[in-house]
Amino acid sequence: MEPAPRPLTEPHPSRLAPDHPRRPEILAAHAAALAGGQPGYLDPDSGLFVLTAGFLAKRGTCCTRGCRHCPYVADT
Repeated sequence: MEPAPRPLTEPHPSRLAPDHPRRPEILAAHAAALAGGQPGYLDPDSGLFVLTAGFLAKRGTCCTRGCRHCPYVADT
């Protein structure tokens, strides 16, 4: 399965709305985890561990669990 044609740093709007009040913090935490080669980060909004798009892309397929940074969600 091929990832959707968007950068791994940009989640699909259905998974993280452009107007989410903590979007900048969430994207910063995600970017830091990606840059550090980490599998995920602690979500500044919920406190839960969230997997990065990089980690999810390495799995090779979507798990259909609604991951925030799923690289396989496409505009269809």
